[in-house]
Amino acid sequence: MMDRPRHDLRLPGKDRLTVLGDTPLVAETPEELLDDETTPVERFFVRNNGLLPQPAPEPDAWRFTVDGEVERPLDLTLAELKSRFPVKTFRMVLECGGNGRSFYEPPAEGNPWTNGGVGCAEWTGVSLADVLRAAGLKETALHTAHYGADPDKTGSHATPSISRGMPIAKALEEHTLLAFAMNGEPLPFLHGGPLRLVVPGWPGSLSQKWLERIWIRDREHDGPGMTGLSYRLPVHPVAPGSDVKGVALRVLESMPVRSIVTAPADQSRLPPGTRQVEVRGAAWAGDGQVARVDLSLDGGATWIAAALKPQRNRFDWVRWSAALTLPGDGYYEIVARATDAEGRAQPFRAAGWNPNGYGCNVMHRVAVTVGPDS
Repeated sequence: MMDRPRHDLRLPGKDRLTVLGDTPLVAETPEELLDDETTPVERFFVRNNGLLPQPAPEPDAWRFTVDGEVERPLDLTLAELKSRFPVKTFRMVLECGGNGRSFYEPPAEGNPWTNGGVGCAEWTGVSLADVLRAAGLKETALHTAHYGADPDKTGSHATPSISRGMPIAKALEEHTLLAFAMNGEPLPFLHGGPLRLVVPGWPGSLSQKWLERIWIRDREHDGPGMTGLSYRLPVHPVAPGSDVKGVALRVLESMPVRSIVTAPADQSRLPPGTRQVEVRGAAWAGDGQVARVDLSLDGGATWIAAALKPQRNRFDWVRWSAALTLPGDGYYEIVARATDAEGRAQPFRAAGWNPNGYGCNVMHRVAVTVGPDS
């Protein structure tokens, strides 16, 4: 829980998002607006790395290529992609690698995300694995490289605004999609339409918008967003605020376990005499599985297990709920803690400080007051 200014996004088709940056456009969703099992498009966060490209006049004519370490390079239109490969729909979490960044002390570099750099939509497309098999991966194929149509922050196309990639093993997972629809409708332009990658469980920066090319490489990709401190964490913990020059770093891959409270909203006031509060939320765990979610009203002295709803498919978030008994009127903080199947739980305080503030999964707290307005 923290006080923060609200800057509502005045953009057609969006509902009360909080702007974190204007150039490029970055906006997060307040936690209480993430109370749906499937996140509506109007409440889905926005993360751009450059300026917007030109919209496609004919979406089905959009072209993208697969080349590099393949036997048969592909040059396909979106219409050909839809007709040639099996179409699949999965509900999956997409989360910014910097989600939670603002909770680090001292502050880390980058957009000050709280908990709203996440959403869980129904994505429709084809498995990247099916396309790569059609292209025929060579034995030398080790890593992907992704390219989109968006220019950089200056409007230049000379250098990609971002170009990340993943090991081939992640690219070959069934749930890694070339997506062209979101929540049953054509993929919105602001979310990468007409074609984007969706790489669930890993930082959202891998899910390239306005996808034009996938280059298969014989080494780890070195495009913008893959070098220096970009999406990298110290291999060994460092003291907060440390200079990490010369420190061994690793690429952030699977995102850590995390939960949010979506009801009640932070700073809610309940009628005098309220003795039970219904609490709802969501949890997810990168490539892993959520094993449990526990709630506390007394700072972690005691915990109550939440009930978990079954997932629709892998990489869906886990919706949870619990009824908490309040001992009397007054002020309370509800703390939510998710634990994954490996026994890794969210920390009370932001742990794993790194200069760019990636992977923060501190427990979410919301304040409620029972009683009359003061």
